[in-house]
Formats: sequence, C-alpha cells, structure tokens
Amino acid sequence: MKCIKIHNSDSVAVAVEPLKVGETVTVNGQQITLLSDIPAGHKFALKDILEGENIIKYAYPIGHAKADIKRGEHIHTHNTKSNLAGVLDYEYTPNFKEVKKQKPLTFKGYKRPNGKVGIRNEIWIIPTVGCVNSIVREIENKSQKYKTDNIDGIYSYNHPYGCSQLGDDMNMTLKYLSGLINHPNAAGVLVVGLGCENGNIEELKKVLGNYDENRVKFLVAQDSEDEILDGTKIVESLAKYADTFKRETCPASELVIGLKCGGSDGFSGITANPLLGSLSDRIIGMGGSAILTEVPEMFGAETILMNRCRTETEFNKTVDLINNFKKYFKRYGEKVDENPSPGNKAGGITTLEDKSLGCTQKGGTAPVEDVLDYAEEIKRKGLSLLRAPGNDLVAANALAVSGAQLILFTTGRGTPFGCPVPTVKVSSNSALAAKKKGWIDFNAGRLLEGSDFDALTEEFLDYIIALASGEIKTHSELLDKHELAIFKDGVTL
Repeated sequence: MKCIKIHNSDSVAVAVEPLKVGETVTVNGQQITLLSDIPAGHKFALKDILEGENIIKYAYPIGHAKADIKRGEHIHTHNTKSNLAGVLDYEYTPNFKEVKKQKPLTFKGYKRPNGKVGIRNEIWIIPTVGCVNSIVREIENKSQKYKTDNIDGIYSYNHPYGCSQLGDDMNMTLKYLSGLINHPNAAGVLVVGLGCENGNIEELKKVLGNYDENRVKFLVAQDSEDEILDGTKIVESLAKYADTFKRETCPASELVIGLKCGGSDGFSGITANPLLGSLSDRIIGMGGSAILTEVPEMFGAETILMNRCRTETEFNKTVDLINNFKKYFKRYGEKVDENPSPGNKAGGITTLEDKSLGCTQKGGTAPVEDVLDYAEEIKRKGLSLLRAPGNDLVAANALAVSGAQLILFTTGRGTPFGCPVPTVKVSSNSALAAKKKGWIDFNAGRLLEGSDFDALTEEFLDYIIALASGEIKTHSELLDKHELAIFKDGVTL
C-alpha cells in the first residue's frame, strides 16, 4: 500500500511512503500520475481543484486552494489556506449514538477511603511556590529510604509559579495544585510552602476544601528551623500510611483515561488517534471514562463534537469552550489558525483543520457527557471535554489534575516527556517506534502494514489493563517526571 484515501468523498490521498514525481499510483482503482515528489504522510490531489475550492480530507474541508491545483500535485502549505474564522454561532443538531456495551474487565488498583481508585501507590511532595523547588527535591532524596515494595515511588515536583500572580491566573494555579493533591495515584501528599507567597498554604486550603489529614500534610519552610529534616519526618509518616494500601480487584469502570497528542504527523489521524478513539469507546462501553482536551485542536472539527453532545446544555458549554478559547487567542493578538507546529507541517499536516480532524478522533464515537473547566475534577462517566491548550506538557498535566489516572499520548515525531501520571506514548508510524524504543510504548503504525484494527485495539486494551495493574511501567515513568506545567493566563508582578 503506497497511499491511502481515508474517506470516499475525499479529494486527496495520503502517501504511506515517499513517492516520486512521474510515478503512477492506484487509489481505489483510479490511476494517478504524480506531478510532484510526495513525502510520506503528505497529501496529493485526486482531482483538479480550482482556486477557492475546498480541499476534502476525513470527509470534511481542511481549507481551500490558494491557486488551481492539478490532479497528482502535492497539497500542502504552499497552496492551501485555512477556512477558520473567529467567534461563530452554532446550531445544535444532535448526531450521536451510544457506544457498544463491552464485557466488563477488571484491573488491580488501589481503593482509596474517599471511593476513588488509583493505579499507582506513590507519595508526592508538592511545592506551593517555585521558591521551594530545591527544598522538595532534597526532601525527596532523603526520603527514599522509606520506600517499600508496596510504594511505587516517592516523587517531588517542581514549577515556577505560586507567587506574583493575580486574580484568575493565581486561582488557576491553586486549582491545579488542589487537583494534584487530590489525585488517587498519590497515597500520601506533603505540601511544602515558603510562607510569604501569594498562593500560600492557607490560601491553597480555601480552594482544596476538605481533605484527609492522614493522607495530606503541610509544611511552611519559613516556620521551620530545619525544613528538610522536618519534611523528611513527615514523609516517613506518610510512607507508613501508604504502605497500608494493597492492590485489589477493581472494575474497569473505575478507569479514567486522558487523551492527548503531540508532534503529530500525516499518519496520526489514520493510525494512532483512531486507535485511541477505539480504546476510549471500549473503556466507556465498560462504564469507564475518558477526557479529551487541547481546545485549539478542536477548531475546525468542533461541530462534530458539538453535535455529539448528549443534551443542549452540554452543546452550549462546548460552544462557550470553543468561542472563549478563540477570544483568548485574539486577546493576545494571535490568529486562531496558527497552530500546526513546524514538526506537524514537516510530517504532512497542512492546516489547523487538517490537524483537528485527525486529533478529535482520539475521542472515539461516544456522546459528550460533560464539559470541564481547567483543573475541574471529572464528575460524569463517559466522555468529557476539558478546557486546556494544545501544549503537550500543560494539556497532559491538565488531564491528570482533572482525574485521569493515565494519559494516552499519540505522536508521529516522538517525545520523552512524562507528567505525574503514567503517560503512554503511542507512535503513528513504525519508523518512529523502531528509532525511539526508549520513548515509544505502543506502535499504532502497524495499521499501515496490514494489522487488523480490532485486533490491535484488543492488544492495546490488554496493555492498558496490565499498566493499570502495575504489571508494567511506561517509558516516561522510567525517565524523569518531576516537572509540572501549569496553564498561565495573566500578569506576573
């Protein structure tokens, strides 16, 4: 297979391998002689396309032709322009179906006293402010002696915020930290503050609300003569508490998966993202949950998600989600269509619509049950949309603090990063999986080589159940996951 036509109504095909000018390829019985070299993952025209005419991929427009395009010609940024505009009005036209009920599976997780379930049993040391980053790292180093076979790890985290922030910007940081503190993958949490910061521990507690005093401890560094010694003693007590938890059989309905992509290429919307969508539908079919974010990467595909909203209430919230994020762009003088990165474009993605129509496939086919604000905890089973940007680190962290126990992250370019929860890297092509064996956890590129889609979904589901049960770890867990990324929208004093 040298190329793929994704949908019958498409006016383009995607090269599976590099194709040469003058080469003749067959697409659904139609012979096309190429007028340009076509890199792998890039598109070529299946018919003559007039200037101003929409270019169709995934059965939807990905932009329009900036000039006449001949059949067999390379279609990319040089001859394509986005159709995206600013704030729009939308009409609710429901178009969704229930996902197929699935045979319930189980995994071995950690049942918490508040009813939540974790897939890791870790101790987290969280700073309220960047000023104490070095302190929490030293507490982590000196506390490793308290780790037991039943504790998956003792980790400190770093971030540069928590002070000199104002209003909603400061509140987003406090909401983020509260969501992290409440995450079920952490059996015990030590929160370390400096004492004079805007987002000090007392302010954090107002956002955090009720908490389990056995599980969450606080330390103000300025109030302690030896904050490292005192912090290490607190971690010792938390380790004793964490050691009381054992893995127990839990239904897959307790799983919450976060859906994310980064460094996408022309194959992401053909292999890795549809695979995540299929996996998401399987989890939801067992009564579980999935969270889809990256709002800018919904632009151009937003009506698909809007019409999958279960009720008009969720539809209106999704409209606000999209339009308010466009206003956020425009407030800073940015265009709403300036999203595909240089790596995206090199991999074959031309416009934001091209990217979005591939990206949103991670959400499968399930109805949209809820729309969450940044750092808001998931409340309903099924598929939820979450307000967060496309930035890999910020979006993955946002998924975690909203309750995802693990992140499924597709990539066509590769990335080693990890967030506080297990971050599964799914490659869109086999070349990346072979080249970056220390980064990639699962290869969806096999779909281009003839692997059966349903069989690969089942294999991926088995992998996720084993991961949730602690039988395996992601590559990102074996690297460094100490850095937090918090969404910032405001003035720094």
